[in-house]
Amino acid sequence: MKENMFKKINVLYFAILREQAQKEQEIHETHAQTPAELYAELQAAYAFDLPKERLRAAVNHAFCAWDTPLNDNDTVAFIPPVSGG
Repeated sequence: MKENMFKKINVLYFAILREQAQKEQEIHETHAQTPAELYAELQAAYAFDLPKERLRAAVNHAFCAWDTPLNDNDTVAFIPPVSGG
């Protein structure tokens, strides 16, 4: 895929990110090439207050590195820290 084309990414939101985005998921059109770029874009759009260093990224339901290449129609989730009790 050419870099100048939009990708459609299914983004899943959990915990505090779900509250801040006010949605559980969305199809997001983006030029982002990696989960890190995508999170930066979404952080600006939704004013997420968690830095990416506090999250785990997952692409197509598998944890991945922040520099993993994204493809059209991927599913991406950003997993915040889990607190238990």
